[in-house]
Amino acid sequence: MKGDATHERAGWREIVALPEFGIARLRAKIDTGARTSALHASDLENFERDGQPWVRFRLICEDGVNRLCEAPRVARRMITSSNGESQERLIVKTTLSMGTQVFRAEFSLADRSDMLFPMLVGRTALRRRFLVDSAKSFLLPEPVCTKETP
Repeated sequence: MKGDATHERAGWREIVALPEFGIARLRAKIDTGARTSALHASDLENFERDGQPWVRFRLICEDGVNRLCEAPRVARRMITSSNGESQERLIVKTTLSMGTQVFRAEFSLADRSDMLFPMLVGRTALRRRFLVDSAKSFLLPEPVCTKETP
């Protein structure tokens, strides 16, 4: 693939950060089979801010930390999960820090309580940034959270 030298190499699981939500360290599954990234969220509440649709939700981390977050609502989409079931999910966009890269990514908000990782990073977020080595884990340097934890 042309230009591969500029891509960082990621393993099938990595440590990432969500600076806008004050999350400095979160384990994520890197999944090239999933188009959309997903976050483990509960208590979703739609509201408006300055006439724009927003969503408030509780982000649930594997260490038991639950953080109340707010983000502009980008869309509602039908997402097909790994078990083949489709469901409508809210989509938000936020900053993702992965390795040395910091970029905006879309996430569906879902109940991932039966999954091992609270976050799944899908191929849309990975595209043109990372090459995934499915035999390795934690290849990227841990991200630096660029926003103070609230």
